[in-house]
Amino acid sequence: MNIFRRSFRYSFNSVVFYFIGINVLIYLVQHLFSSATFYLAMIPGMVLRGRVWQFLTYMFVHDPRRWSHILFNMLGLFIFGIQVERRMGSREFILYYLFTGGMAGLLSFVVYFFSGTNAVLLGASGAVFAVELAFAAFYPDAMIYIWGIIPLRAPVMVLGYTVLELFFSLTGMQRGVAHLTHLFGFAAGWVYFLVRFGINPWKSFRS
Repeated sequence: MNIFRRSFRYSFNSVVFYFIGINVLIYLVQHLFSSATFYLAMIPGMVLRGRVWQFLTYMFVHDPRRWSHILFNMLGLFIFGIQVERRMGSREFILYYLFTGGMAGLLSFVVYFFSGTNAVLLGASGAVFAVELAFAAFYPDAMIYIWGIIPLRAPVMVLGYTVLELFFSLTGMQRGVAHLTHLFGFAAGWVYFLVRFGINPWKSFRS
């Protein structure tokens, strides 16, 4: 058996709620100790000094000045994550979430390093974007209502967001948002489906 296809024993333990709880707890800690943000967020200069854990911890840290940052990320994780975890199983979901978020952080670091940028990267958006991709691949016929009004099939929503993120990255619009990290999360999720499940998301979208 291909080692990359070896499956975990299925279990469903509502890991999504643990992830949400960790994010909320760290958000509260950030308000109590301002240094927590710079210790856990991914800062290229700090990573080069040995803080390699930031490749993973950045995805559990949010901008303490904007409550909407954590709210919308956790809302997306809640809405799509529960169904994806139920389909994958909790252990697989943990691996998927950490892998896609970690790869999004690593690839962002590479871009920042070669561009000479020492930006502060924080937020779960890269991993959440990968979760939305997984939802669309598993449930291509599911209808998502944007703003509770506009109905879109899940794959259309995900691909639409991807096009927007690419547009913003190329044009430089909406500065201060890590659009490339979102795209890297999407790409990591796509590769995960191909390698781990042997599923081409595009074929699933078209089914």
